[in-house]
Amino acid sequence: MTHRILVFYGSYRSDRMGIRLANYLVEQLRKRGDDAELIDAMAVGLPMLDRMYKEHANGAAPPAMEALAEKIRTADAFLFVTGEYNWGVQPGLKNLTDHYLEEWFWRPAAIASYSGGRLSGARSNSIWHGTLSEMGMVVISSTLTVGPIAETLDEQNNPIGNGGKALESAFRRFADDLAWWTEATKFQKARKAPPY
Repeated sequence: MTHRILVFYGSYRSDRMGIRLANYLVEQLRKRGDDAELIDAMAVGLPMLDRMYKEHANGAAPPAMEALAEKIRTADAFLFVTGEYNWGVQPGLKNLTDHYLEEWFWRPAAIASYSGGRLSGARSNSIWHGTLSEMGMVVISSTLTVGPIAETLDEQNNPIGNGGKALESAFRRFADDLAWWTEATKFQKARKAPPY
């Protein structure tokens, strides 16, 4: 069964290493038969949050915001790829995410984190779990933590070394977990309308 999965990435840095992980995940999901699309916060270019999508009059939201709202509404699942900034989340990804609310409801979300060091963005990963839950998503229990990122994926997004082997191995369970929850939420929504 094909699932429509949006893969969100939020770094605005000039030398972005995490894009390797985002591209790798999109490619691997597609190999599994999913319709995966990368949503790069920097490319979308939403301004710092002033008005949420729902606070704009119908049809008055900026075009990039409107287009992304439609993609979020029609997706089956989400995957957030996040770096760790000073024990916290990437501001670019958080800003993009905060522009929406009801659009996220009743779909599963997965988290993959990375860093240049051995902790692999684990603290950011943990923070995102609570944030995405608060925004109405079902956050799966499997996560990916990748680091050091430069010793795990090369410039062509190919796994390298022991880190790359660990990523390949962990990805299978991670993707299976996301697929299970995606199918479960699709089935439940078809069976019964969400409570709000």
